[in-house]
Amino acid sequence: MTPQDTTLYKDSPDSVETEETLISGFNSRQVLERFKDKAKLLLMATVVLTVAILFFIIIFMAYNSLDAIREIGLWEFLTGEVWAPGSGMYGASSLITGTLLVTGGSILFALPVGLGIAIYINDVASPRIKGILKPMCELFAGIPSVVYGFMGLVVMVPLLMDIFPEHLRYGTSWLAGSLLLGVMALPTIISVSQDALAAVPRSYREASMAMGATKWETTKKVVIHSAISGISAAAILGIGRALGETMAVMMVCGNSAMIPEPLWNIFDMVRTLTASIALEMPEVVHGSLHYSALFLLALILMAIVLFVNLTARRIVRKTKVKMGEVKRTPLEEKINSMTAHLTEPMQKYKDAAMTAVSYAIAFALAFMMSSLFIGTFGGIAIGALAVIVFFLSKKMSKLIGSKYVQKFIYSTLGLIVVATILVLVVFIGIIVLRGMPALSLDFIFNSPSASGRAGGIWPAIVGTFELMAGTALISFPLGVCSGVYLAEYAKDTRFVRIIRQAIDALNGTPSIIFGLFGMSFLVIMLGWGYSLIGGCVTLSLMVLPTIIKTTEEAVTAVPKEISEASAAMGASKWHTIAKVVLPAAMGGVITGFILSIGRAIGETAPIMFTAAVAFKTTATFSLLEPIMALPYHLYVLAAEVPGSTTNQYGTALVLMIIVVALFAAASIIRRRYNKRTGW
Repeated sequence: MTPQDTTLYKDSPDSVETEETLISGFNSRQVLERFKDKAKLLLMATVVLTVAILFFIIIFMAYNSLDAIREIGLWEFLTGEVWAPGSGMYGASSLITGTLLVTGGSILFALPVGLGIAIYINDVASPRIKGILKPMCELFAGIPSVVYGFMGLVVMVPLLMDIFPEHLRYGTSWLAGSLLLGVMALPTIISVSQDALAAVPRSYREASMAMGATKWETTKKVVIHSAISGISAAAILGIGRALGETMAVMMVCGNSAMIPEPLWNIFDMVRTLTASIALEMPEVVHGSLHYSALFLLALILMAIVLFVNLTARRIVRKTKVKMGEVKRTPLEEKINSMTAHLTEPMQKYKDAAMTAVSYAIAFALAFMMSSLFIGTFGGIAIGALAVIVFFLSKKMSKLIGSKYVQKFIYSTLGLIVVATILVLVVFIGIIVLRGMPALSLDFIFNSPSASGRAGGIWPAIVGTFELMAGTALISFPLGVCSGVYLAEYAKDTRFVRIIRQAIDALNGTPSIIFGLFGMSFLVIMLGWGYSLIGGCVTLSLMVLPTIIKTTEEAVTAVPKEISEASAAMGASKWHTIAKVVLPAAMGGVITGFILSIGRAIGETAPIMFTAAVAFKTTATFSLLEPIMALPYHLYVLAAEVPGSTTNQYGTALVLMIIVVALFAAASIIRRRYNKRTGW
């Protein structure tokens, strides 16, 4: 840096003016200050724009649902059991119930299995095995939902029909939807839970084991307790994935808008809120009561997701307060003192209450499942037997010794890991084995014919990459600028907290909501029609919060010593960010960006409302024309075109290769970045 250059970055009043600045009449420090102010305002503007988008989406949804609220009534809409828009009946309780049942069933399966696998990876697996399982989970998390739905339709549904021939006439059911969503949520739950377990200080484990506890007892009583906030976050992420899923549940749940009889009949067909919106919105008359009712369904879905996110945040905060990581606010202190006389006596009976709840859950689950096969009285007997077995197992564990219990637990977890990985590998293996015969130059570079039964997928490949490029051009600069502002400029004010909460809420919004918004606002109101630009804008809105969060985390992770050294040399804050901090954080920024784009091109619901059509004979390069895209093409082939089996598997394989390649690239970049930087 030359002496003339250094004067540009000195903020002291003694800065020396150069001859050029004297001639022009401007002081270099004033120019720099103006530029710094403009840069800060620009970064803040991108954040405000993101928050404005969220509030605009909510207001837009609420406005379009007003007709349904006025003509049907909110209470009647929520409690009515019959959803038959063609007959003028708009009862959403069956759809809400179906959504909650499928989501609850998926988490009931995925959370214990995912947590068990996370414990195995963290406490049992060797570094070599851990190095294989972690990236594998990340790759499985990147597989598009339409591919999971396709495999559920062609593999899981027939398998369930073979296992339960007397209970499943058509195969599609609540059971199929919950199992499929559970499998889809597993990689996320495993990854987040394992990170939470690994973050527990080693001193906690050493202190517990020094007192004579086994490794499993330490994990059960110390590590899980300390990592409960992260485990709760994993569960909430899994619930959010299940609540917002559209294509998979639409393909395997049966789409029958009825409440199961009895309520726990896992073999009945159900319909979710997301499936109803996706199935009916393309055919509905704009401005009709049916149109408004679908917006009200979307508003209810957003309210459920927001409630789940707020509950998760509350759980995490309470855990952090309990662990001493954060302090209670004055309001929390007041509430705590007012309720202390009620909560303190309850602590004495906490263990007894937890035991009673565990027995009740064991009885309920055993009764509900067995009653479907052997009736009510048989279910009661099996439920009682389950409680007895549960009670005896706790007694036996004390008799046989903690070391043997640990061996049994770890062996069981190992079997669960093998079984889970085997299921996922079989899913992928079937696609590869059956998709490889379809792959050829003609299949890749030709257009589809005979409604997709023959020909190739070139227009769909081109459309997919066009969506990826357009989404990247829109979302990357906005996301990075917003993330930098939150990491470097934002202070802990009420306004900034509202911004962060809004971004989190936008991040948890189901993709079908973005598709509905894109169709109603971009396609219809703005008159864009089904077009490439409509799909790119919709997908950009969807991935923008993820890019913001990953950028903020990457920038925050850069050691403060680096920016402090730059400032000590006279560099301004903006110069330090642009020339020092961002290059150091670029590995994490690019990783988050690639993961976001990988998620975007695997989405089906947003583009089926805004950009994608079933078939085109040529590739489209116009922003204002509709396109083909691999996810939607696969859905159309699987759901609407019989006799296209070979092309179905070929399309699924190509889509999976593209998405997995992006996630593998993100993983490689992150590893090299971590090795190079050392943080």
